[in-house]
Order: sequence, then C-alpha cells, then structure tokens
Amino acid sequence: MAIEVEGLSFTYGQRNVLEDIHLHIPEGSFLGLMGPNGSGKSTLIKCILGLLSPTTGTIKLFGKPIQRFNDWSQVGFVSQKANSFNSGFPATVFEVVSMGLYGKVGLLRFLTKKHKQKVLESIQQVGMQDYVHQNIGELSGGQQQRVFIARALVSEPKLLILDEPTVGVDAKSVQNFYTMLQRLNVERGMTLILVTHDIGAMTEYITDVACLNKCLHFHGNKLEFESQHDSMMTSLYGHDVRVITHNHDHHDHDHDHDHDGSGH
Repeated sequence: MAIEVEGLSFTYGQRNVLEDIHLHIPEGSFLGLMGPNGSGKSTLIKCILGLLSPTTGTIKLFGKPIQRFNDWSQVGFVSQKANSFNSGFPATVFEVVSMGLYGKVGLLRFLTKKHKQKVLESIQQVGMQDYVHQNIGELSGGQQQRVFIARALVSEPKLLILDEPTVGVDAKSVQNFYTMLQRLNVERGMTLILVTHDIGAMTEYITDVACLNKCLHFHGNKLEFESQHDSMMTSLYGHDVRVITHNHDHHDHDHDHDHDGSGH
C-alpha cells in the first residue's frame, strides 16, 4: 500500500474537520479526491504529507508509520501554484526544476552532470523542453504548472499528490495536463492523488475515487463511482448536482454548459 489511513480525525479548535477516515490507496493507483469547499480535503493531504498531526488515528506511507517515514524524496507535491505564483521571480525553468533535487543533493551542493541530465529529463517528460532557459514568470498558468510537476518528478517520487493543480488554467491545457498525469500513472506506475472539482476529468483518467465531506462518503473504483454517481453527489453536496459531460471534440465549450437532456 502506498498510503494507509486508519481512524483519522482532525479537530481544529472546537470544529471537527475530519471524522474517522479510513482510506487505503494501493501503489500504482490514480485516485481522484473530491468534495465541496471546506470538506477537509486539504487538511487530509497535509496530514498525509506530515505537515499536520491528526487528533486521532494513524497514517502509514509505503508500510511505514508516518512518524518514522523519512524518505520524503519518494513523495512529490504540487499545489495551486499557478494561481498565486510571483511572476517576477527571477528563475529559469531549469533552475526551478533543479530545486526539486535539493532534498537529495543539499541546498549548497553543485549539481553534477548526472543531476543536470535528470533535470532535463523531467522537463522533457512534461513537454517543456523548448522553454528550459525561459524565465518562469513569462509562462502561462498551464505551462507553469507543468514546470512544478517537473520539479516534483525530478526526485523520482513513487507518490505524487496534486492539490487542485488546474485552478486558473485554460480548458485545453487542462485536458493535456490530465493526459500527462495518466501517462505517468500508466507508464511509470506512479501512484497519484489528484484533489479536484472536475468530476468529468476524474472518471476519464483515474482508477479510483474518494468523496470527502468531513467523513469519507465513498471510496472505490471509478466504475462503482459511476454506478452510484447521482446519489453520491446528492449525499456529498446536499443537493442535486448536474455534471458537465466531456466531449473532446468540443472540449473548449464543456465548461460552459451542462447536459440537461434537452438534446444539446
């Protein structure tokens, strides 16, 4: 198992943010984690990353209790950077990606030829090889996010966690972004957790779904999720939710309409 969460609860002041979460994520799976705003998704991710300690419960990463887990280069994390990145930051794509090696080589150590090759390979994996020497601030939101993925990949993690990474990214880039993640999952066997509101993208690219709103409302494979979809959405969000269907011949319009049975 890549991640084993047992009986996890998290209380902030008097408020229960997470209640009795049991979540097993096998190695090689691609989990879509969804839920409304304020449902505890980011808190759960922070607990898995060791940034917060749960009030009760246990977490294991690759079979080891998180308190004893020390190989953090095996875990990559990408947040909503494109939405908040300082465009004046004076660093090239190569320099930003090389920062992902600091945990392995040390902050003040010079990069060897082998390290530099690894940086270039990671940049190529995300399709940004034509921008190696470009300043990160000159790139679009979607391009920046690819660079942050490359930074996470350069340490060759076995687990990659992405917290709503497509916020502020245009629809065409989002589809390419998800395709790239799927390739990492299928071709490299990387375990992925994607926190997202984009339900349509989840069912096309992922293998498993977890629905969170303080408690875990659902955890299973995507076929089970699709069969229970309508009742699950009502349970999760508290009202009927109509989902945007992705039609990739016209994906630029997918975010503007939901399909309401009118034949549109």
